[in-house]
Amino acid sequence: MTPLLEVRGLTKRYLGLTAVDRVDFDVEAGAVVGLIGPNGSGKSTIVDCLSGFEPADGGHWRLDGRALTDLPAHRIARAGLTRTFQTVRAYDELTLLDNLCVAAQEEDGVGWLAAMLRTGRLRSVEAAATARARELLDTVDLAEYAQAPAAVLSYGQRKLLAIAAAMMARPRLILLDEPVAGVNPTMVRRIERVIQQLNAEGTTLVIVEHNVDFIMSLCRRVIVLEEGQKIADGPPGLIRSDPRVLAAYLGQRGAAELGQGRA
Repeated sequence: MTPLLEVRGLTKRYLGLTAVDRVDFDVEAGAVVGLIGPNGSGKSTIVDCLSGFEPADGGHWRLDGRALTDLPAHRIARAGLTRTFQTVRAYDELTLLDNLCVAAQEEDGVGWLAAMLRTGRLRSVEAAATARARELLDTVDLAEYAQAPAAVLSYGQRKLLAIAAAMMARPRLILLDEPVAGVNPTMVRRIERVIQQLNAEGTTLVIVEHNVDFIMSLCRRVIVLEEGQKIADGPPGLIRSDPRVLAAYLGQRGAAELGQGRA
């Protein structure tokens, strides 16, 4: 069976420093895959390259058989691959509904002339976007704030809004970059439930995260990077005991924590 996402030889360099070094991996449809590694291991760089926010220096990747290599970010998103960012982005003065509708505008294909003339097609697209936004706000448990400005949200709620925005285009696969970084344990569990629901509804996810315990409990498969190279790939139980991970990812002190599930 052809994987949903195929990545081959992905390479990225910065001024002679190789941040990602010929990385290969596949992601099956319906999977939730974790991507972990120490700071500087290349995790977020991979997300930036795959989503079109950074040009790769080598390699190629496909989504459901369609080549995405070297496409700009908006075309990659329209092809079915979207992402979130480590730094949460929102229009504070706009309502949550409007924030999500703005996200939809990037993918709706409506030109400036139709927008100026307020054509029937534009009105139809706007109605569909509003309905989708309300559905997603309910999914991420933010429906009660639909008409409130984004400025009222906590940091963790902003993370949920970002996930909803990335889902507006109904992607086949979403890349989550540090979805629980900086949020409290209660919100971590809430975000975990949202991810599980999205996956149950058919969305495939790749999650970059420093919270190893979160990844190990949520993902059935974990990929580990170190110094830009893939050093391990498998189920959480094997990753916890892999000597390369214990030695290279967390070091001796952290290795004990990883092995005991307390990281």
